[in-house]
Amino acid sequence: MLVTGHSVLFKIILLLLFVLPCSLKAQVYPDAKVDSLLRAGIDHIVNHSFESAEKTFSYLDQTYPELPFGKIYLAAVRIAYAYDFETPFDEKYIENNLKEARAMSEKLLKKNDTDKWNIYFYSLSGGYYAYYQALKGNWFDALKTGLSSVSAFEECIELDTDFHEAWIAIGTYQYWKSSKTEFLSWLPFVSDNRDFGIEKLKHAIDSSVYNTHIAIHSLIWIYIDRKDFKAAFELSQYAVEKFPASRVFKWGLARAYEEIDLRKSIEIYYKILSSYINTGVRTRVNEITLKHIIAQQYVKLGEKEKARDLCLEILNYNDLTGFEKSKQDERLKRVRTLLEETS
Repeated sequence: MLVTGHSVLFKIILLLLFVLPCSLKAQVYPDAKVDSLLRAGIDHIVNHSFESAEKTFSYLDQTYPELPFGKIYLAAVRIAYAYDFETPFDEKYIENNLKEARAMSEKLLKKNDTDKWNIYFYSLSGGYYAYYQALKGNWFDALKTGLSSVSAFEECIELDTDFHEAWIAIGTYQYWKSSKTEFLSWLPFVSDNRDFGIEKLKHAIDSSVYNTHIAIHSLIWIYIDRKDFKAAFELSQYAVEKFPASRVFKWGLARAYEEIDLRKSIEIYYKILSSYINTGVRTRVNEITLKHIIAQQYVKLGEKEKARDLCLEILNYNDLTGFEKSKQDERLKRVRTLLEETS
């Protein structure tokens, strides 16, 4: 699925279906130090402070070697970095950490399979592995592990209905499952759970501890899917104010603005572009994506010369690596088409 010529929505759906930890509002992880480290590390990831996040979770792993948390989130940091900057995955590091975390989780479950935190560890390690495999295009492994993870989240709810982040996972899953099978709604065994999903996400925004940002993110793109751009705009604007350093919410706000104010949309896309450039990390995949999206908005405004200039800038990236070419091959074809249309 493409949104204004890019696959942001599709990737977000994968993220939200597979990577949603179960935590509690009234019952956070019982060890206060673990809880504090989790909050700090997750905040670093949300704000793209990947080096700080890795240091935090390394400390967590070393201090609590019996818990899978450290290894799970060390892998999560590397996944998030590669996803954000569109760089190759550190496959050996990610897979080793997730496999170790999975084995630790299974060992804990053998000792006590009714402990909600043990189920949490199992769900989380499987969820990240599924997400990672999906991003790599390994759909069989992603779906097999991902469905197992969703089932584990449902076990969390059976044990405690106040597992609000589990409701985020289930609510998001129910919405997108219903949305993508809408053409089968006439069948008696296919129910429409989209409103249920939205209700649970709204509740989770007010009730979750560790992952309020995930609930917000999910709901923004659900509103966009429903073409409720006013609601998407309002929630995105709130998210950007709450998490000003986070690029992920700016993507949603810019997409919502495409339907409200094209010039404002362009302004925000340029801010995202600048934020990448200011990191000092060369991320030409993102640069190409953003410039192409901005060019499309200029075409809508009738400013073909500006669109053409951006297309030429993109096509002047003549030293792309094999990885960058593989990521942007189809887009570059669309850029050439857009250049022809604006000439």
